Amino acid sequence: MARYGLIAGNGRFPILALETARSLGVEVVVIGIQEEAPPEIERLAGRCYWISLGQLSRLIEILKREGISEVIMAGQVKHIRIFSSIRPDWRLVKLLASLREKNTDALIGGVMKVLEDEGIRLADSTLLLKPLLAGLGTLTRRKPSSEEEADVRYGRRVAGALSGFDIGQSVAICERACVAVEAMEGTDAMLERAASLANGRRLTLVKGSRRRRHLLFDVPVAGPGTVGAMLRTGTTMLAVDAGRTLLLDKDQMLEEANRAGLAIAGYPPGE
Repeated sequence: MARYGLIAGNGRFPILALETARSLGVEVVVIGIQEEAPPEIERLAGRCYWISLGQLSRLIEILKREGISEVIMAGQVKHIRIFSSIRPDWRLVKLLASLREKNTDALIGGVMKVLEDEGIRLADSTLLLKPLLAGLGTLTRRKPSSEEEADVRYGRRVAGALSGFDIGQSVAICERACVAVEAMEGTDAMLERAASLANGRRLTLVKGSRRRRHLLFDVPVAGPGTVGAMLRTGTTMLAVDAGRTLLLDKDQMLEEANRAGLAIAGYPPGE
């Protein structure tokens, strides 16, 4: 069986990836980001190392020592940390100085190039979780209403236009108007901001994927926490890109959405 490295960020993504790897008998060496990763990764990993965000040289040293040539990125690392708590080592300082932009594509793309130069390849982030990718069509019992569908059509155009600028993945729509755009704060905080502006009116959440051919990093993710945020903010509909969005704890998420009468649907990503 293949042997992979896994760089663990926050959330359920790395936990579910490791649980799946264990069930398949795939050995995974985990490198947890101290500022982000959950402590549970230690009990699921064949081997587990902890590094601080910014220790790019240490990451490469661990992967080479373990003989890892393929590594998966699983879990979010909040982009805002780049502007706050990060203490870059010499290799990351050199990389950051070479970047014309410091958005997600540029940062992780730069790290990917450094790893490739060391003989380490990034593998598909969804490699171990293909069954959790959103399917095409309505995923909940309730189908979107005509008003929600109109919001989705508009929201997907907005999200698609924004994807080229690498700002965020989600937009909140109310009556065919864009109320809020996700940036560094994350989807939940964006919805809270949108609710404060919508004055009690119904919101539709549209989560898009970057217009990339690959799923190596920054894959859109939703889960039970997303459903909770929708309920708190009066958001009745979630639209995602089919085949390019991970629905973590998928059965639980859809059960909670059904119980609350929400609609969730997957749309063709090229649309």
